[in-house]
Amino acid sequence: MIKRLLAIDGVMAICHFRDDGALVEGYGMPDEMLGGFAKFAHDYKRLVQGNADQLSMFTQMGGWTPPGGWVVEGDGVAVASIGNLACLMNTAESSRNEVMKELEEASHW
Repeated sequence: MIKRLLAIDGVMAICHFRDDGALVEGYGMPDEMLGGFAKFAHDYKRLVQGNADQLSMFTQMGGWTPPGGWVVEGDGVAVASIGNLACLMNTAESSRNEVMKELEEASHW
């Protein structure tokens, strides 16, 4: 089902991972790389959740948790994630808004 996310302009790879970081399914790169991608996305998700908890505690403001998702951008590429889905995208060819919208929808399947 998540394979259709590869049809979004600029999306190079997509993965679905379990709460322990294990790969459920993925497309767009070799299996051994998808496992590492899933582990990275899981670990980063946990980091973002911890930071959101700290922001909530220190600012005494609501709305930080649970985090809705995250994006990490490098030179020409980015990784975006919502829930237990993550995608690798070419930033010159993709619309972050479109990718995040589709990830949000797919995270509820």
